[in-house]
Amino acid sequence: MAKRIVIIQGHPDAAPERYCRALASAYERGARAVGHEVRRIDVAGLRFDLLRSQAEWESGAPAPDILMAQDEIAWAEHILIIYPLWLGTMPALLKGFLEQAMRPGFALPDMTAGKGWPKGRLAGRSARIVVTMGMPAFFYRWYFRAHSLKSLERNILRFVGIKPIRETLIGLVAAKDEAKRKTWLTKMEALGREGR
Repeated sequence: MAKRIVIIQGHPDAAPERYCRALASAYERGARAVGHEVRRIDVAGLRFDLLRSQAEWESGAPAPDILMAQDEIAWAEHILIIYPLWLGTMPALLKGFLEQAMRPGFALPDMTAGKGWPKGRLAGRSARIVVTMGMPAFFYRWYFRAHSLKSLERNILRFVGIKPIRETLIGLVAAKDEAKRKTWLTKMEALGREGR
């Protein structure tokens, strides 16, 4: 069954040779090949300011690029988020984007109503998070407990109602030879065909 998929490409460098971009394109190619509808949000190309206060987050007017991204997220049934691990977490630009996009009134109910624990408004959507990193993926998972990935899953995606959430960790990216890079691209294309 065809799905509506949005790919959030979270690498803050707009250079086309970034491996995260190749992974996103492979996933999209696989998804389109079997009839899934795919849209992309390239965080590096968006214009928005960082939030600086709770009042701004709760009631400030989102930038036009954020409104467009919210429309794409609302349209989607499945969300793919791809980013490189920087200083142990997602790049600041991606975090700033998520803070802007996952606002009350869109991803959460109006926070000023004060009626108990807020329930996410993006229920019914699934997600996959793909993280590339310089260290071995097992080391990030074992030694660091994949803390930043778990934070994105629990504190952002599940909080706004998105589940199930799957993950793909790709380690030693800079050290991978061309054959290993192509293997990961093939895996991403297969995931795109499956729509998960």
